[in-house]
Amino acid sequence: MTAIPLEAFLTVSGLIFGIGMFGLIVRRNLITILMSLELCLNAVNIAFVGADAHLGLVEGQIFALFIIALAAVEAAVGLGIIIAIFRYRKVESSDEVRDMRG
Repeated sequence: MTAIPLEAFLTVSGLIFGIGMFGLIVRRNLITILMSLELCLNAVNIAFVGADAHLGLVEGQIFALFIIALAAVEAAVGLGIIIAIFRYRKVESSDEVRDMRG
């Protein structure tokens, strides 16, 4: 069985992170922004696990578990806030949320 090179992990991680950042910058729907943030966190997980496999350590997997827990909390809290904003103001776009100041 051949090992996957570190460059492959980092390439996939970079592509997924780039797609997530593109979604964060370009999209205005709050749910899409939340999903793009999840893509960025998953890309970091891939990089940590790839580096861990390459170096033969355990710390990358431990960090990945913490990031998975953080992503679950972020999704739950973020989705709760988005639902509360939608129920209160009937707003879907991040531009409209920004205009609610005051």
